[in-house]
Amino acid sequence: MTSRPSLAARLAALLPDLSPWRSSADFRLLWLQGLITFFGSSMALIALPLQIKDLTGSPLAVGAMGAVELVPLVVFGLYGGALADSADRRKVILATEAGLGLLALVLLVNAALPDPMLWPLYVVAGGVSALAGLQRPALDSLMARIVPHDQLPAAAALNSLRWQIGAIMGPSLAGVVVAYAGHATAYTVTVVTFAVSVLLCRGLARAPPVEKGQKPSLRGIAEGARYAWSRPVLLGTYAIDMAAMFFAFPNAIFPFLSDELDAAWSLGLMYAAGSVGSLVLGLTSGWTRGVRRHGLFVVFGAAVWGLAIAAAGWFGNVWLVLVCLAVAGAGDMLSGLGRSTIWNQTIPEELRGRLAGIEVLSYSVGPQLGQVRAGGMAGWTGTRSAVWSGGVACVASVALLAAALPKLLTYDSATDEDALRRRAARNEEGPVATATG
Repeated sequence: MTSRPSLAARLAALLPDLSPWRSSADFRLLWLQGLITFFGSSMALIALPLQIKDLTGSPLAVGAMGAVELVPLVVFGLYGGALADSADRRKVILATEAGLGLLALVLLVNAALPDPMLWPLYVVAGGVSALAGLQRPALDSLMARIVPHDQLPAAAALNSLRWQIGAIMGPSLAGVVVAYAGHATAYTVTVVTFAVSVLLCRGLARAPPVEKGQKPSLRGIAEGARYAWSRPVLLGTYAIDMAAMFFAFPNAIFPFLSDELDAAWSLGLMYAAGSVGSLVLGLTSGWTRGVRRHGLFVVFGAAVWGLAIAAAGWFGNVWLVLVCLAVAGAGDMLSGLGRSTIWNQTIPEELRGRLAGIEVLSYSVGPQLGQVRAGGMAGWTGTRSAVWSGGVACVASVALLAAALPKLLTYDSATDEDALRRRAARNEEGPVATATG
């Protein structure tokens, strides 16, 4: 009779799978670069809406930032996907990272003026959205090339874990930095982190397009869109994420929620709470290494997100609100892990960039529109009702979409035809790329 594993062994099995970190030097570089960038970006993410709030006192003005970011994100996200299939992805990442650093410098200069202006904040927000749209497809499509196929779920968990660490550190410190040192100091930290990130990206190996790559064109973008439309599993991941973020992304009105709860000190914690929940799930993600039904992750995680956001808007106690936001973050992490794994396991390399552009829209357009929805709803019905009603609408929309796209629920990486084809192609591509050193 076999002995049961010890408690220590069972606990060790929950720890994150570090195999991508060990097998790919490029993965290690991108992981560190992303951690530093997320930290600096989170500082600006807090400082920018707070500065708009200080200058205008209007929740609608803060929510309008999402509208300003939307069009550049759509246009450059789609173009960036086509660019990632036709250009060296390393060069795209380097150029856009440097551009984001320059925009952070603009924020710093404006904040240092005796009377900071409002319009540059919206201009920079649009510019950041455009550069992020160009960059993210190159970053996301690179992952399936540098990490072995069977390590993609572990890579998704580690990337989410990295994001959560930066997202916790950034907002938590940003609230204190802005309150006691001002917006300019927060933007200074952002500029420095982008400079370090550019230096790390220079160490990445070249990532030229595959032989089937083509110049960016509307025809190429349409080809990627047709492929996505023909795959119900992919459609389900896009639709559920966009619906969840549109209805239940209240971050833009957190400054007003903290004021309404008479807890201005909690603002940084509100921004960080979701990442705390995600971090806890990420640190115990070892159990996901044997899971094959990643579509269930997408649906269940999005439903948990919506329920927790609804509860956060309903409760009037700030500590209960923070707990709900942490639970929401865990749900979002689970859903994101499922989406990322399905994308990387099923999409062919020659379409990876263009589909990554569509992915950027699916997980970015939703939050941008969600900011507009939350800000407008808060101005009309009140802050807390804007939060809880969005959570309820999120749960309802996830249930409807899951019923309309049942193949997402039945997705199995061991039997799905696209996943099997991608696994065979990845095995033929040879060893994982390594950094140039």
